[in-house]
Amino acid sequence: MKNFKIPVEFLIITSLATFDTSAVDSYSPKVNQTYPMEVYWGDTHLHTNLSVDAYFGGNKLGPEEAYRFAKGEEITPNRGKPERLRRPLDFLVIADHVANMGVMTGFEENNPELVNSTIGRYWYSKFKAVSEIEKNDPTKAAQLSRELMLDGDEFRDIGVSKFRQSVWERMTALADRYNEPGKFTALIGYEWTPASNFNHRVVIFKDDAKKTNQVSPFSAADSTKPKDLWAHMEMYEKKTGGEVLAIPHGGNLTRGVMFALEEAAGGRISKHYAQTRSRWEPLFEVTQTKGDSETHTVLSPTDEFADFETVYSYYLPKNPSSEYSEWRKIKSLEGDKDWMRQYEYARSGLKLGLDQQAKLGVNPFKFGMIGSTDFHDSLSRAGANVFLSELISTDLTADFENENSNLMPVLPFTLFGSGGYAAVWAAENTREALFAGMKRKEAYATTGTRITVRFFGGWEYLADEAFWPDLSKIGYSKGVPMGGDLTRAPKGKSPRFLIRAVKDPDGANLDRVQVIKGWRDEKGELHEKIYNVALSDGRKETRDGKVPPVGSTVDIQNTTYTNSIGDPELATMWQDPNFNKDELAFYYVRVLEIPTPRKVAHWAVDSVNNRRFSLSGLREAPLVIQERAYTSPIWYSPE
Repeated sequence: MKNFKIPVEFLIITSLATFDTSAVDSYSPKVNQTYPMEVYWGDTHLHTNLSVDAYFGGNKLGPEEAYRFAKGEEITPNRGKPERLRRPLDFLVIADHVANMGVMTGFEENNPELVNSTIGRYWYSKFKAVSEIEKNDPTKAAQLSRELMLDGDEFRDIGVSKFRQSVWERMTALADRYNEPGKFTALIGYEWTPASNFNHRVVIFKDDAKKTNQVSPFSAADSTKPKDLWAHMEMYEKKTGGEVLAIPHGGNLTRGVMFALEEAAGGRISKHYAQTRSRWEPLFEVTQTKGDSETHTVLSPTDEFADFETVYSYYLPKNPSSEYSEWRKIKSLEGDKDWMRQYEYARSGLKLGLDQQAKLGVNPFKFGMIGSTDFHDSLSRAGANVFLSELISTDLTADFENENSNLMPVLPFTLFGSGGYAAVWAAENTREALFAGMKRKEAYATTGTRITVRFFGGWEYLADEAFWPDLSKIGYSKGVPMGGDLTRAPKGKSPRFLIRAVKDPDGANLDRVQVIKGWRDEKGELHEKIYNVALSDGRKETRDGKVPPVGSTVDIQNTTYTNSIGDPELATMWQDPNFNKDELAFYYVRVLEIPTPRKVAHWAVDSVNNRRFSLSGLREAPLVIQERAYTSPIWYSPE
């Protein structure tokens, strides 16, 4: 294992551009270079007040505020002071729930198409009742509003076709208006949300409003089966000549459904199912505010970093006068069992995909990985220093101090993750280029940090090429990038990987770079192994494969840390020492930062009202985090 330190300013430049080395005195890129030279940062999963749950969560900000914030404008959130991103996003997908999209704002505006029908009048009266309760008891209003979030036949008549289409066309028109090719990309999309098992998808279009308006978005009221969603997507492409993809998310909450080996109607998944799913779902949202779905301690007991942003159930005591210290922690989500986890998490899903490939000839779970926020407050600002996340229905400071709080049971938002970002390698910041990058899986996930990661696989890379300024040119010319495939290993050779990771310029130093390998052996058994391929601070693995911790500079009382440990960049060429040319395998990279204060620590020290409050209700919540990045895999197949 070889580590080499390069000035971070130099690496930031070289990881964002590919250089021509044909002339010693020139680092100008070739005019005809077409492979991706830039990484673009965005969020493919953000909700505004057009989503029913976001509206009743207290969000009064709409799509326009979401776009303006993502582009760097100052926006005042529903609670708190004005906010602005230090670094604007490059792209955004507003993915409001298509189920009853805009219905609540339509009620608020007394839209005649909604309130004049019989079912509309019935639900409008409920809407008004909840709105009145919300003035005095937001928590109770949020609980009552669950009735208004159902995506069933009763609600189908509320979103009457004319109103539903008008909301969709307003959304697509806004995306076109805020889309600025080369500067900022607004991709049109929505969330398809079956009520059961959180088996949700974000649907994203490459196209403009003229094409996307030709077909109405597909609601779970139309069908709760993913295969019917895929059929609708196929119909869209045939009708319009456009392109569309879907991104599943929240695997950790699906209770064994996300990577299940049975179709929704029952029976083992078929080759046709595997082909169809692989065709329409090239990516998986591996991390977001509702927790991290890379792996779980039950699945990866020897992985010291497996228990990361794991969402557990917390229950308040039934006696309102009880002390908050009496909260009891349930080690799994209600109804979630250990046997389900292999069908919920990305690493296990990738391994199951290899097994299905061996049996069916097609891998149904051949997905790349991205992160996003799933925030419901219209503001996409992921990272551990984010104060609020996801639903913002309650002033949580008040709830922790109010012994009569109605929260029981709940998943407190303090324990939710602080979202993630999607990073896409593309030739330019346009709808076409970003969509193409997503389809070919040349993308990766972060937990909100902006670590730059390059990952290439091939057979002929040399040991020092990870440190060359034209790493991109070498990577593409001799192999494949993340999301790609290797096959037919040359005799006597094992795959080699070029890896370079550069810290977020405004963030923490790096702790380590790891390669996670999964494979199916010749007996049909599935395995995984973690390789520490680049370590900061000159550390080395011990004989038993352990790595001394990088340490911590976190000061919880002041919610600070220093970059006096770790490295600003890590690079290596790594070769698989345990390769078998006859076994299916995948490889992906995990990059870890040094420890930093988690968002709960920031919240505990200084609330949005600029006053300190007790940690009594947060005592079991982790206060320190190691932010990270997950690349899309590179797969190896014998044939």
